[in-house]
Amino acid sequence: MDIIQNIDASKLKKDLPDIRPGATVRVHQKIKEGEKERIQIFEGVVISRAGGTGIGGTITVRKVSEGIGVERIFPLHSPIIAKIELMKEGKVRRAKLHFLRLPRAQKLEDK
Repeated sequence: MDIIQNIDASKLKKDLPDIRPGATVRVHQKIKEGEKERIQIFEGVVISRAGGTGIGGTITVRKVSEGIGVERIFPLHSPIIAKIELMKEGKVRRAKLHFLRLPRAQKLEDK
């Protein structure tokens, strides 16, 4: 095995759930403020997964907060991510759910 592959393999997390687009997840992220550290939770729908299962794998999570859509991209194997909880699995027919970004009124006009 190559040296870089050995380093990457040692940094991979083993306790990740099977996260797929359409699933509702709760991501626990470590936030450092000065000398204090706390956990912030971001709960939303996974709209895409990129980078495969390797060290560069990411998920894009979207939620609506006070009427405004918020998206965050989380690296799966980052040490900043404390835990990822799978709340609910979704049944979807697409790999990327970018159509969820459209405003609801615009979706209804297209029909």
